[in-house]
Amino acid sequence: MSGLMFERMSTCKGACRLALSFQPNPRTVVYCDFAGYVKPEIVKRRPVVVLSAHKRNSRLVAVVPLSTTRPNPVETYHCRLRRNPLPNGDVTEVWAKCDMVAVVSLQRLDLIPTGRRYPDGRREYIAPKVDVDQFDAIRTGVISGLGLGALSSEVRRS
Repeated sequence: MSGLMFERMSTCKGACRLALSFQPNPRTVVYCDFAGYVKPEIVKRRPVVVLSAHKRNSRLVAVVPLSTTRPNPVETYHCRLRRNPLPNGDVTEVWAKCDMVAVVSLQRLDLIPTGRRYPDGRREYIAPKVDVDQFDAIRTGVISGLGLGALSSEVRRS
């Protein structure tokens, strides 16, 4: 994808992946490799929605993971997306798990491959975004998932 900057991971096992060298904007969907986390934390590669860039460290972002598994039971901190943001996504039901917010290094992130190549052989990547209203719903879910609902109502009163 022209204009976007990557750095190749130095420890490629099997298929190499690209680490982002820039903070993606809020609402952007990218892949995050949660390898090294400990169960019951997320421990695999999965799509995430970028919530925000870290204010002081340009190598960190806050993300909310996406899942194709319907939560049981569905809680206020689960947000069903209207459409799958991934290309060629067979699954239509995608959930933002807003209680699983993580601050991660750009080294864990890469763009979404389309499966196509440019004429010169380079792979094509995209960085889809969730709709603004869906992003607002995700942020509301994060407030609920972190138990900050009372705080947000206090803010509205002042």
